[in-house]
Amino acid sequence: MNAVVVVESPAKAKTINKYLGPNFTVLASYGHVRDLPSKDGSVDPEDDFAMLWDIDPKSAKRLNDIADALKGADRLILATDPDREGEAISWHVLEALNRKKAVKGASVERVVFNAITKAAVTEAMAHPRAIDMELVEAYLARRALDYLVGFTLSPVLWRKLPGAKSAGRVQSVSLRLVVEREMEIERFKTQEYWTVEAQASAGADPFAARLVTLAGKRLTKFDLDNETSALTARATVEASSFTVSSVEKKPARRSPPPPFTTSTLQQEASRKLGFSAQRTMQAAQKLYEGVDIGGETVGLITYMRTDGVASAPEALAETREVIAGLYGKDYVPEQPRYYKVKAKNAQEAHEAIRPTSLNRNPGAVRLESDLGRLYELIWKRMVASQMEAARVERTTIDLETADAKTALRATGQVVQFPGYLAVYEEGQDDAEDEDGGRLPPVNQGAKAEIKSVKADQHFTEPPPRYSEASLVKKMEELGIGRPSTYASVLTVLRDRAYVRMDKQRFIPEDKGRLVTAFLEEFFRRYVEYDFTAGLEEKLDLVSAGELDWKALLREFWTEFHAKVGEVSELRTTKVLDALNESLGPHIFPAKADGSDPRACMVCGSGRLSLKTGRFGAFIGCSNYPECRFTRPIAQGEGEEAGETSDRELGIDPATGRIIWLKNGRFGPYVEETAPADSSDKPRRASLPKTWPAATIDLDKALRLLRLPREVGAHPEDGVMILAGIGRYGPYVQHGPTYASLEHAEEVFDVGLNRAVTLIAEKKAGGKFQRGAATALKDLGVHPGDGGEVRVLSGRFGPYIKHGATNANVPKGRDPESLTLEEAVVLLAERESKGGAKKPARKVAAKNPAATAKTAAKTTTKKKPAKSVAKKKPAAKKV
Repeated sequence: MNAVVVVESPAKAKTINKYLGPNFTVLASYGHVRDLPSKDGSVDPEDDFAMLWDIDPKSAKRLNDIADALKGADRLILATDPDREGEAISWHVLEALNRKKAVKGASVERVVFNAITKAAVTEAMAHPRAIDMELVEAYLARRALDYLVGFTLSPVLWRKLPGAKSAGRVQSVSLRLVVEREMEIERFKTQEYWTVEAQASAGADPFAARLVTLAGKRLTKFDLDNETSALTARATVEASSFTVSSVEKKPARRSPPPPFTTSTLQQEASRKLGFSAQRTMQAAQKLYEGVDIGGETVGLITYMRTDGVASAPEALAETREVIAGLYGKDYVPEQPRYYKVKAKNAQEAHEAIRPTSLNRNPGAVRLESDLGRLYELIWKRMVASQMEAARVERTTIDLETADAKTALRATGQVVQFPGYLAVYEEGQDDAEDEDGGRLPPVNQGAKAEIKSVKADQHFTEPPPRYSEASLVKKMEELGIGRPSTYASVLTVLRDRAYVRMDKQRFIPEDKGRLVTAFLEEFFRRYVEYDFTAGLEEKLDLVSAGELDWKALLREFWTEFHAKVGEVSELRTTKVLDALNESLGPHIFPAKADGSDPRACMVCGSGRLSLKTGRFGAFIGCSNYPECRFTRPIAQGEGEEAGETSDRELGIDPATGRIIWLKNGRFGPYVEETAPADSSDKPRRASLPKTWPAATIDLDKALRLLRLPREVGAHPEDGVMILAGIGRYGPYVQHGPTYASLEHAEEVFDVGLNRAVTLIAEKKAGGKFQRGAATALKDLGVHPGDGGEVRVLSGRFGPYIKHGATNANVPKGRDPESLTLEEAVVLLAERESKGGAKKPARKVAAKNPAATAKTAAKTTTKKKPAKSVAKKKPAAKKV
């Protein structure tokens, strides 16, 4: 019997092919072979949510390869991933093959395995099943919902808020979390408080004890809120005599965390390794699909998209054996630890993420950097999950005066048996106060001597901004989206410039604030956390076969479509008035003198408000066109509202012309005024982002206006090297080569030697180079057509090139670490979105027949999109 096995990726196909015999042909679909076209009408609510699927040329070729292979086969085995997305890929492949009538008499089998090992694959092949249509319907419902929200809501955003790029069912709710946290920080009022701490001794080594009772009153955090009260308290402690009133020791246990789920893996990789969610999932995918170990290709971890925390019995037994061998029997609990998932409706009850063999120690496996670090993290977490709990002793020592009106307290914690802590300790998003270390032995009733006393000033801090780890954790807690989608959601927020990252924390951009304010004002229900979580629960009911997927779509669409129609009728002025109100504290911050922050500082009588233009929103005066004052939405850091008016800086001694500091739609800039009788355009230069307008003086303005400056002639060819500030920041330039400088100030003092070094490094393959692309790495030949695959550095960053197709290297990924298998997947994803360059069209000689045909085609294209889609033979309705 001959069988054709279909999987998603060439890496997975390569690994599985080694486990199966010569009667099996393993082919890759390269992900989804069909998708909804990115145009209106791909999901038709009026036709009971009929979905129109397109097959791109690359996928068509792969389907042809599968169809050709099936001609001599009697079995089609669909072995895509064991989750909803994998089920959908198998369904798409089968639907497309049935339309080609390629299956014919072959039996169709669906097999799933949680790990790519010989044992797991062989076991799966022996127990095939049919495609799970309930999972497929859950996929269809999710895909339709995302399409309907995106393609219905985004056009409303474009009309009402020029510059806004898109809205999404999960994306917009995640953005709201980031924006709300920033607003919490802005509203936060710092409070001062003081603590008093003494170094005390009671017949042994001194220890730190904090003042907890003063004048018979238990102190709260803000009871000592100024220096005077703190110094008075310190004096009281210094003048008092203390006795050890109690010594309390309590044993405690710390249990290990469960093995990883998708969400917790992303969180810990962010905390411990500094990986983005996307980088984590890319590395995990490679570990799952197979790595060459000693000449054998084997999957190193189980499936990495899961909400489950359980592990197979044989995995638990092996883990316990490894623990006993490495750490001793004292570290192995009497019984295996069994974990239960806390999240509702864990995704298809998969196993947790764990190594396929715990005997494969990270130190003995040679892997490339990202893979090795992530594998070690997964291995340690799994081992720790089956180890004994850590045993600690917590000690509290209380010191009191004879009248008990003043008291000090010392706390400490000692680890008596490390247990799982010998291997692994879970990270924290934000540091918390921990109990002190070991305290010296003291006896109750002993006299305590106060060695020294200090009073320390503190200030409360606002809640921290979200990191990737803490945002993923919050999204999972609220039930927003699915952990398997978090990496792509966070990437979209960054790519749309709705947020930026600073010190690994999310900060909302003004564009993101505007979109969030608009959605909260006019589509509040659809960005509420409970609504989004409730929709996820209903999608889980579809997966379980307890809810009809089209009934879910009808319920959602009826109200959503009506709301979109209602908002579409609103005048833009009404939308802007609502946003002025909701964003007021941010875009019109209060002035120190108490005057109206919305009063125009140029004409005096106009009111400032949000305006929309071709390039997005900005602040303008209500007296336009008489008053043409504009400024960007955000104020510069440390910049007062009053600083937005034009300011004369002085006269350029070289030209005798006046230099001005002005504010434009795109931010502050300096300008040299041209003579009234001159046709020359005035010289202008934008301020670097790190230069607040309030700090600009004549000297700084002249330095900016004289850019680019000549650094010196290049010693190799004599071409002048220039230093300047451009669209992408400060740089040095030699011919077509640009090398970035770290700070704007460097532009004015960078020397020839450093400039030559930077340019040489850039030519050798840096991250950003204007002009011709430089090859960074040759990956080899494409398995599909034998064409060359290379990593190049382009003007907008590193990218992968294969023929006419270019695919960006994911943000945060080192281009040097890319492998051929990963590049092939990225190229396939790019091609499925229409990423290949189209060949130039040849212009044929005109003739009457051709003109008639062209006219006929033009007429057809003018028909409604729905009619065109229905007549398209390649489209398939579901």
